[in-house]
Amino acid sequence: MLNAVGPNLNQILQGLIDLRFQNTLMWAEDNEAWTILDRTVEDPNGFLLIIEGAISTLSQGKLCIVAVKDNTIITGSQLIIRIAPRARYVMAVGTCACFGGPTAAKPNPSKSVGVGEFLQRTVINVSGCPAHPDWIIGTLAHLLLFGEPEVDQYGRPIIFYGETVHRRCTRRSFFDQRIFAKKLGDPECMFELGCKGPLTHADCPERQWNSYLNWPVKANTPCIGCTESTYPDGMEPFFKPPFPLDD
Repeated sequence: MLNAVGPNLNQILQGLIDLRFQNTLMWAEDNEAWTILDRTVEDPNGFLLIIEGAISTLSQGKLCIVAVKDNTIITGSQLIIRIAPRARYVMAVGTCACFGGPTAAKPNPSKSVGVGEFLQRTVINVSGCPAHPDWIIGTLAHLLLFGEPEVDQYGRPIIFYGETVHRRCTRRSFFDQRIFAKKLGDPECMFELGCKGPLTHADCPERQWNSYLNWPVKANTPCIGCTESTYPDGMEPFFKPPFPLDD
């Protein structure tokens, strides 16, 4: 969200949402912060819970300690178990939060899982490594104004994840003619160099990144499939074709 443009981060925090609890942005600390959290959880008007990062389940979740209160360790998983059932909506941001992502990559020593798998409840997944600020803000706005958006089988909003990168790729015409780049930097389709665009659902070719200036393929880098539930293990090896092509 730091790279958000319209609205920008300041506009979001000052005028669009009432941010109650976020460790790097909230002004409150210690007991005051927990008091605000408690009041929010009990608010009859409900609240939206946004979670970043995978949930570590090893050692009772003690690989992620969020606080120590009254000499008692509070883990991230404990906090989520406490407040998620009271949330009107739960939104997972980033592929780690959505599906486990790189945090849960083999051999997954931390026994990490995505939020939906951990909670066993409906979660709106805004995947990506990282997630585009427009995807985050757009989904947040839809939840606040209209309720749950239409989602795909992985819980991702169709408006952002409804088509593959391949479908809208600026190099699609090269693919259709089976004209492939031989090395990074060549202008042709990078399928043979490992581009996972045909498997990856996101609107990167149209939306682009960094204030709508660039995106991986435009920067001569193959798509690595970072929005998908199988990322990263299912997208490896990154520089090999994702599947064989018919003649």
